Amino acid sequence: MTYDSLDHFLKSGQAALSKGPVALIFAEDDVELTSTLHHHLRLGFKSVIVFAPDEFHLTEDLSAKVHRINLKCVPRLVVFETINRIIQAAPGIWMYYCYNAEYLFFPYCETRSVGEMLVFHGEERRNAMLSYVVDLYAEDLTAHPNGVAPDQAMFDSVGYYAHTRHDPSGQPLDRQVDLSGGLRWRFEDHIPYERRRIDRIALFKAQKNLVLRPDHTFNEPEYNTYSCPWHHNLTAAICSFRAAKALKSNAGSTFDIRSFRWRNSVPFEWQSRQLLDLGLIESGQWF
Repeated sequence: MTYDSLDHFLKSGQAALSKGPVALIFAEDDVELTSTLHHHLRLGFKSVIVFAPDEFHLTEDLSAKVHRINLKCVPRLVVFETINRIIQAAPGIWMYYCYNAEYLFFPYCETRSVGEMLVFHGEERRNAMLSYVVDLYAEDLTAHPNGVAPDQAMFDSVGYYAHTRHDPSGQPLDRQVDLSGGLRWRFEDHIPYERRRIDRIALFKAQKNLVLRPDHTFNEPEYNTYSCPWHHNLTAAICSFRAAKALKSNAGSTFDIRSFRWRNSVPFEWQSRQLLDLGLIESGQWF
């Protein structure tokens, strides 16, 4: 189903928000848009909603499986405004958001659905899930000058850091951390300070008055925590070409970067086990 605007969708497409989890996918460009949609359809989302301008092409079979809303995802605040309107339209529904060329992985996602995972997560009285954004990048930038190559994807096997998050007065926030690593860490001179973090609360249960802020945190503090107070909870990863794509499309950085590879680069296997073994996702009590 295609909708002319978000207003049109909220008036006519409420059925897509009647049962979760719902995936919201924002197309900043058309790079790997098809593979992004197919990946999230395979994970078992009840609805996959893609926000993209009319000029981005989708095949007929894919168009039949997703809900498409005509939207230009620039400037970047448009994405957060859109998510917040959908949150208010569907309280109580689990949601997920990402951009094109990003791929959600969670423990055992090859054999278990995202819905099964969120049922367990909810039983642990959790309404949100921390996700690492793991930067993917092309092994050979000569062959793939935009930094995107799913069949030759690499990522950093080490170099991830967690720092206690503080409030404006300097006091530490309970169970909240700022995560760093990947391309945003290694090429930080080319990344604005406020966009270097790799933590994102990508999976969350909508509720009235909940607001997603432009720094990928919520106005409800508990939503921003990595676990409950008594034990570790599930976490997920968003494996993303977004940083690589941005660094190679920006005139201020592209000529300074001849390769993203370094001694700790490893091939990405497109399997949750690899991320579990490296500690980039956490299974918690879910076995």
